[in-house]
Amino acid sequence: MATIKAFGALRFTPKAGPLDQLTCPPYDIISEKEREEYLARNPYNIIRLELPREGQDPYQQAQATFREWMDQGILATDQTPGLYLYEEVFTVAGEQKSLLGLCCMVKLEEFEKGVVLPHEQTLSKAKTDRFNLMTATGCNFSSVYSLYFDEENQIFPRLEAATKQQPLEEFQSADGITHRVWKIEDSAEIQTICHLFAEKKLYIADGHHRYETALNYRNSLMAQGRDIGQADYVMMTLVHMEHPGLVVFPTHRVVHGLERFDAQQLLKDCGEHFAVTPVAVGELEEVMKQAEKAGEKVLGLCLPQGAYLLKLRSEEVMKQLLPHASRAYQLLDVNVLHLLILERFLGIDKENMANQRNLYYTRDAAEAFATVAQCKANCAFLLNATKVQEIADVAAAGEKMPQKSTYFYPKLITGHLMAKLL
Repeated sequence: MATIKAFGALRFTPKAGPLDQLTCPPYDIISEKEREEYLARNPYNIIRLELPREGQDPYQQAQATFREWMDQGILATDQTPGLYLYEEVFTVAGEQKSLLGLCCMVKLEEFEKGVVLPHEQTLSKAKTDRFNLMTATGCNFSSVYSLYFDEENQIFPRLEAATKQQPLEEFQSADGITHRVWKIEDSAEIQTICHLFAEKKLYIADGHHRYETALNYRNSLMAQGRDIGQADYVMMTLVHMEHPGLVVFPTHRVVHGLERFDAQQLLKDCGEHFAVTPVAVGELEEVMKQAEKAGEKVLGLCLPQGAYLLKLRSEEVMKQLLPHASRAYQLLDVNVLHLLILERFLGIDKENMANQRNLYYTRDAAEAFATVAQCKANCAFLLNATKVQEIADVAAAGEKMPQKSTYFYPKLITGHLMAKLL
């Protein structure tokens, strides 16, 4: 099963400045304006390496900058290997939560081996970008985020116990989230934890592109007959599947730019497989959550004239459309929406979705409502959050969810821990 190991993390030195000025969110959720703001905060911000945009060849520029920072002592590798613990303390709906993960190196395994399991489809363009960066720098600047089951509760208590010591790092990012890092250096404890993970499967929560890129990078080095160094591993942060701080937000769909959109016809079409009930706009999200708790499969529909609850009449239609899929995959909210409504009634096929031609995504239901109310979009669909168990079941069945099926919150910060591969 999973092979993990300790490592000496590459970290910023005090020379670079405070960590709250040097770190940033994952590259794929940062706009160009935000990127410039991070660089204005500190010229050594990790965004310069993680999302390079300067020069004729940004990847070669990232390589030159990386080497310069290493030579200047801006970055340095911890001499003693260890397992790092990473905690995020954050607030959701007025409630303070904390999430604790184990940052380590994980041996790369092809998905077919069933050791590291994906749950979401990826885009080729993003993988090409990450491959070019990894080839230029030979480094993991950010961590893949994965989940594991700890049914016998043998792993998590050990990790939690290690947080009783003084943190190695502690800082607060601009979004108000507190980040702390500890390090386990005791060789016996490291060996025990690695042994416990040897029986585990790992489920990728966030970072599918980075994981697949790591596989491609290792394979390219091997094909060239080069020494692969530590490139047979990838830096990963592992979180207990049943951790109380694990939060998954829904990702809503906003439909726009359809030339012949007819709201009344859409409502009529939806009536074929759904019970359609008008709901006050401000109550739709709560009504959806309550319906889900009652075991009902529901979607929310926002139209200029108001909001509607769509309750699936029968699961049989999904079984017919996906006869060879697992029940978990058949009944994913995104599949119900995509197959029964977006593709069938609105003509938004998989290619259209991938290119976001007539569809974009948002976590903010209020934004979706407002966009439709202002007639800047044809309609919007609200979804309940995908359950963690659904993610595990789909991954275990060897299936992949459509893109943007999950949004784990908070994202792992980039730049506090890195790993040199070569």
